[in-house]
Amino acid sequence: MSLVGPIWRTKRDKEVRRGAAGAGYRTLSKVTLRLFDTASRSAREFEPVARGKASVYLCGATVQGAPHLGHLRSAVCFDILVRWLEASGSQVTYCRNVTDIDDKILAAATAEGTPWWELAERNYREFASAYALLGCRLPDVEPRATGHIPDMIALIERLTASGHAYAAGGDVYFDVRTAGDYGALSGRRPEDMLVPAPDSLAPDNTVPDNTVPDNTGEDPGHTAYKRDPRDFALWKGAKPGEPAWRTPWGPGRPGWHIECSAMAAGYLGPEFDIHGGGQDLIFPHHENERAQSVAAGDRFARYWVHHGLVTTAGTKMSKTTGNVLAAADALYRSRPQELRYYLSQAHYRSPVEYTQEALEDAAAAYRRVERFVTRAQSTLGSAASPPETPLEALAESPPRLPLSFAAALDDDLSVPAALAALHATVRDGNYALGTGDHEDAATCLAQARAMLAVLGLDPLAPAWQAGDPSGRLHGVVDALVALALRQREAARARGDYASADSIRDTLEATGVIVEDTSEGPRWELAR
Repeated sequence: MSLVGPIWRTKRDKEVRRGAAGAGYRTLSKVTLRLFDTASRSAREFEPVARGKASVYLCGATVQGAPHLGHLRSAVCFDILVRWLEASGSQVTYCRNVTDIDDKILAAATAEGTPWWELAERNYREFASAYALLGCRLPDVEPRATGHIPDMIALIERLTASGHAYAAGGDVYFDVRTAGDYGALSGRRPEDMLVPAPDSLAPDNTVPDNTVPDNTGEDPGHTAYKRDPRDFALWKGAKPGEPAWRTPWGPGRPGWHIECSAMAAGYLGPEFDIHGGGQDLIFPHHENERAQSVAAGDRFARYWVHHGLVTTAGTKMSKTTGNVLAAADALYRSRPQELRYYLSQAHYRSPVEYTQEALEDAAAAYRRVERFVTRAQSTLGSAASPPETPLEALAESPPRLPLSFAAALDDDLSVPAALAALHATVRDGNYALGTGDHEDAATCLAQARAMLAVLGLDPLAPAWQAGDPSGRLHGVVDALVALALRQREAARARGDYASADSIRDTLEATGVIVEDTSEGPRWELAR
């Protein structure tokens, strides 16, 4: 019997829920994951380079500005992927880079009148803070581009030595014509990637609708030294006022695409499992990464995984267009765990259209889960508490999760279906609490918290207890509220309903919501 279905009321149903019949649940012991691979345009069974291990590279932030909602979604999507791999028993090496030298960073620093490195560091810290507030697992390594210039130079030397790159005018370019399957990742044909000439641009300097955008990520008119307008820069010659490093081709700085190729291979090897990022990076960034790495002799990524974008009014949220909701503003409008729920509830490959109403709906859904967990925990006591490191506990002593939950995440990380399984467990748990079936309620609580740990949403996890890591403050508040509630009950018992109502009103005015239940009054903080 599957978890998603009728409420568990019979003894037989309870036995199935507890796993006595071995039906409806899966013990996490091996990865049966299927992921949609952009390169093959199909969902493929995950077969890692090394059995029992998983290597993941995520294109992280280009820190020319503060993070916005789109950046947060990227972090959350891949945090769930990494958590599921770990919960399924894989030893994960998670690498998320930081691009801290780039055309956009230099332009922003110049406009602001700030040293480029100062601007990059300030924005990086804002990204790190936002990721932490959302409960994202720290990457195992977070390399910065400026710390890996020698690796980039070595990779460019391999490409020039093999005839895939050439120096011209102080720059070094990748020769696209030497890449036999260029365009395979994005599905574009090389002949459709021609850069429009400057005189073909519209009066407002935009590309006409019938012209395919270029593959370089550079100024469309920057073609003077290229053999082919589709060639892209691996190294850019020094310009006055810009940072520069010494190379065999003269001083300069790296191009955007070479940075990720060097860092990914440097930490995960010439062949690794998963390369991720937003769908806006498929072309040109990831296409060019793949081309230069394969040309250098690396097998590079086995799976290319791309998430959908956050949009407003159907338009991608980006700093360029200015239609961004800053991470700080989003975190001000809702609690971090509610924002995380909102960003993760759609399938990762689907776009998320931001509206305040959608955010509020997601917050309400999360609160239903939260209320069950806190109510069950309070009713059942500490015996229902799992270890403080739920993902480690899942790997070392795996509980039986609903098959519907495991199957959902194995099916290309279908979080919407996984959330359906979670909410079904919450409904069953609430029913069990209401009927006084504490044994079944405890089972539901354990399963719900195991699922929430994978999703990074457990209300009792340390990530959401940052303001009270030891729990002492909560204990003090709990004792004071309990005292007030006992006084209220005493007033009701002697018929002094005015005093009882006054106590309740005072509690509500301080942000404590009281609910009278068959088991007695319970309280929670107002949201």
